[in-house]
Amino acid sequence: MHPIAVVTGADRGLGRALTAGLLTKGWRVFAGQYLPDWPELDALVSQYPDHLELVPLDVSSSVSVQSAAEAVRQHSNGVDLIINNAGVNDSIASRKNLRQQPDYDEMLRLYNTNALGPLRVVEAFLPLMDHSAQKRLCFVSSEAGSIARTHRDSWYGYCMSKAALNMGVHNLFNLLRPDGYTFRLYHPGWMRTYIGGSGNKGNKAPVEPEQAAVPALAHFLEEYPDPSAEDRLVMKDHLGEQWPW
Repeated sequence: MHPIAVVTGADRGLGRALTAGLLTKGWRVFAGQYLPDWPELDALVSQYPDHLELVPLDVSSSVSVQSAAEAVRQHSNGVDLIINNAGVNDSIASRKNLRQQPDYDEMLRLYNTNALGPLRVVEAFLPLMDHSAQKRLCFVSSEAGSIARTHRDSWYGYCMSKAALNMGVHNLFNLLRPDGYTFRLYHPGWMRTYIGGSGNKGNKAPVEPEQAAVPALAHFLEEYPDPSAEDRLVMKDHLGEQWPW
């Protein structure tokens, strides 16, 4: 029996790399597809036709998330692992401080996807996860959400949406940890991805998503030697460092 995972934002970048990593480890994966014309997931389906299912998924839409959960329910009675990876950033032109007339509509777009999107996903898939023995919830956050270590004077939408995500995860932890759920909150580092939304891959970052996915997946799948460690929620990065909230 293959363990079952759901990965959001699996079209490209870290999400696609995490999906590929799970498949190589024998998982059956339902990959949330936001960009149906993007070819990378199709290549994975050709390679793993019996283990990979593509599911249309826009985490900013409650209707889309509920439809995705229903689609997975048609194929499986349970889900063991969810990786909430889907996220967006604003364009360079929108990263303005208060003296530069920031774009509030853009901030709301980021909050809707980055903070509320994972809540929608967890809510929709809870009935399927309740049947699992593992019940592992993973969230890709960012150092940008750390209030104690912030250094920016702008990027309000992205930073505040990730801080809100962290708070949401903590509230979920308080609710679901007594029911046996375990949590992983992770900052993967700066990667060469398309998160800026321009359609062009950022090349200034030091690592490719395929490299970043290795420590990320190790953390998401890690079983702590001391089970009591699951009773404390922390945010870790790719170097194993814990980040302050």
